[in-house]
Amino acid sequence: MFIRRICAYQVDLPLHEGSYKWSGGKSVTTFDSTIVQIDTDGDVTGFGEVCPLGPFYLPAYANGVRAGLAELGPHLLGEDPRDLGKLNRRMDAALKGHAYVKSAIDVACWDILGKCAGLPVCTLLGGRYGEDFVLYRAISQEAPETMAARVAGYRAEGYRRFQLKVGGDPLEDIARIRAVAAELQPGDRLIADANTGWLPHDAMRVVRAVRDIDVYIEQPCLSYEECLSIRRHTDHPFVLDEVIDSIDMLLRGRADLAMDVVNLKISKLGGLTRTKQARDLCVSLGIAMTLEDSWGGDIVTAAIAHLAQSTPPEFLFTATDFNSYVTVSLAEGAPRRVNGRMAASTAPGLGITPRMDVLGKPVVVVE
Repeated sequence: MFIRRICAYQVDLPLHEGSYKWSGGKSVTTFDSTIVQIDTDGDVTGFGEVCPLGPFYLPAYANGVRAGLAELGPHLLGEDPRDLGKLNRRMDAALKGHAYVKSAIDVACWDILGKCAGLPVCTLLGGRYGEDFVLYRAISQEAPETMAARVAGYRAEGYRRFQLKVGGDPLEDIARIRAVAAELQPGDRLIADANTGWLPHDAMRVVRAVRDIDVYIEQPCLSYEECLSIRRHTDHPFVLDEVIDSIDMLLRGRADLAMDVVNLKISKLGGLTRTKQARDLCVSLGIAMTLEDSWGGDIVTAAIAHLAQSTPPEFLFTATDFNSYVTVSLAEGAPRRVNGRMAASTAPGLGITPRMDVLGKPVVVVE
C-alpha cells in the first residue's frame, strides 16, 4: 500500500458562545481548520485535522498548515501510510520542525492503519480503558461574576472540571479564581490557566493571594524557567502546557519536579505517533495528563478521544471535546459529550466519515 494523493480542505468553525478569550486580550470568534485526506492505491482513505488557536498562541498558523502541506506532501507520495515510525522520520527529513503541519498527516495515517487492521485507533494506541473518560470545560476570560455564573450551566451539562482562563490583571484574576471557586461543589476541580500571561512578579502575587483555595495553577509565565520559579514558591498542584513541546522538555520538567500534570496537545507534538510516545513516557514517570489539541472540530475530537480512551484512567487528568464548542459538524460518527464524559468510537480507524459537502473543494492537492 502506498500514498497516491494528499488533499487539504479549509473549513471555518464558528463558536456557539460567540467568542473565546484568554490571556493578553487574545480572542477568537471563528477557528480556521484544515482537514487532510490521504488516498492510497488500495482505495483506503484516511482523514486528519489540525486547527491552530490563531497565529498568536503557539508557533503555528492556519495558512502555514496549508503551505506546509504543499511543501511536504510530494515527499510522502509512494510511502506506506501504515509504517508510521518510518513515515514520521521521512517527514522530519523533508521538513525541519513545523510539527503542527505534520500532525494531520500522521493522524490520517493512523486512521488508515486502523481501517486496514479492522480495529479502532484506541486499540492500536494501547487498548481501550473503561467505557468513557472525563472532560473539562474551558471558561472564557470575562468579568469574575460572569465566569462564576457560567459554572452552574456547564455543570448542568455534566462537567465537573473547569479550566478558568486567567493571565490578565492579577487583582482581577484573583477575583476570578475566588468567584469561581465559591461556585464549586464537592468533586469539582478548578484549574487557573494563565496561558503564559503573567510576568513572574504578578504570578507570585496571584498564587500567594489564593493559597487557601484548592486550585491547580497552569502555565503561569512564558518561559519554562519562569514557570519553574513560581512552582518552587507555591504548594498548589502545577500544570505545564505551552512549554512542553518535546520529549526533551518533558524529561527536563520531570527532572526538575516542575509539574504535577502536563498538557499534551497532539499538533504541538506532531501527531498521534509522537504524542503516544510522550503519553507512554508520562505513564512510566507517574505524571498525570490532560490530552487535547490546540483546537479543532469532529476529527480532532475523534483523535483526542482515541488517545484518551487508550490512556490508563489514573493518569488521565482530563481531556476535551472541542466539537461541542463549535457550530459546524465536519464528520458523522464523531464522539459526542454525554454528561461531561466522552467515548471513542468502536469502529475501525477513527470511526468518522467526513461530510464532504461541508469540506467543499480541496485547497491543496498533491498527487
